[in-house]
Amino acid sequence: MTVYASRREKMRLRPTLRLRLTLLNGILLVGAGAILVLLAWLLVGDALHPSDQLQPGTQVVLDNGNRLDALTWQTQLVDRASQELLIKGLIALFAIGIIGIAGAYAVAGRALRPLHFVTATAQRLGEETLDQRIRYSGADDEVAELARTFDAMLDRLAGAFESQKRFVANASHELRTPLAVMRTEIDVTLSDDEADVAEYRRMAKVVRNASERANGLVDALLVLARSEAQSGRRLVRKVPADLATSVYNALSAVKAEAERMKLDVTTDLQAAPVVGDPSLLDRLAGNLIENAIRYNHLMGKLWLRTENEDGHARLVVGNTGYEVEAGDVPGLFEPFRRGGWERTGSRGSGLGLSIVRAVCDAHGGTVSAVAQAGGGLEVTVRLPAADTTPVVAASATVPRAKGLGVAPG
Repeated sequence: MTVYASRREKMRLRPTLRLRLTLLNGILLVGAGAILVLLAWLLVGDALHPSDQLQPGTQVVLDNGNRLDALTWQTQLVDRASQELLIKGLIALFAIGIIGIAGAYAVAGRALRPLHFVTATAQRLGEETLDQRIRYSGADDEVAELARTFDAMLDRLAGAFESQKRFVANASHELRTPLAVMRTEIDVTLSDDEADVAEYRRMAKVVRNASERANGLVDALLVLARSEAQSGRRLVRKVPADLATSVYNALSAVKAEAERMKLDVTTDLQAAPVVGDPSLLDRLAGNLIENAIRYNHLMGKLWLRTENEDGHARLVVGNTGYEVEAGDVPGLFEPFRRGGWERTGSRGSGLGLSIVRAVCDAHGGTVSAVAQAGGGLEVTVRLPAADTTPVVAASATVPRAKGLGVAPG
């Protein structure tokens, strides 16, 4: 008998699923056979009554010449038939039980073989072996469904691990850059014996700018982590808020930059009440507006709109700007993904739209982006309105966009 030791009680043994299925099949088979033998035994005893149709005192002549009373002969016949039926029936029942149990054990083992593959694959799994799959090719039954589900789970895990690796690598690279700049400037300045106060002041400005960049990246990472931790409507803070207020506050903070670039700003801020975390919603609006300004061009356009329709609060932020490939637009919502112009040296951590997506998911909403003809991007955020029933969970989807778009900061 195959047994496994329980994790909680190592001294307690329990049979395997294969053995339990075999025992269950054996009990049912032997039980059904025993009932049939019992019914046959009872039927034989009830059916063999030929003397009932004869007159009392009737005798029968046996083949050896002996004479017996019909009732006595009937009693002996019934006893002998019942005994023979019972013995042969029990022998047949025993043989059928052995064959049935062995067959059930073999069939159960074959049916449960994919489960052993699942167990073996799970035991072998590690960060370097997530490419292994069960790839069950048997009958399309519950076991096949379990195997497919397990393979799909491994696909998701592999994607999550790969995404985590990229995130850690990109975050390390982004943090290493300003630190390297600061160290280089300090080493170069200190190695110059003729450096004067002006040189030290220049070095101090470079170090300050690099530290501000590193601090901004750390802040963005903390906001992203906080937003993702509250995904699926598990917000720690749920208070009444308004997307229009968040847009107004964010627009006020970047008013000087918009005026410097001489942007044509158009606003249509209607009330869009929601229930959520006001600080995260402010960060959402701030990231969208900062991106729309940062990736705009001189004397470009910026349009902002908030409204409440169909039980959802909507925020639309659009801008003219630089052109990138249309296929890059969905990827802009991934951490540290930037468009073509960003690669030329524009400042930005590459976390702007990934934070927007995480905040939307935390509030049970969605975000989508559409590239504008001739350059620019229009981002639409949809969150459940304050007067609607909050959804239990949601996913901030990013549909494939057509046309051209700009990158996040």
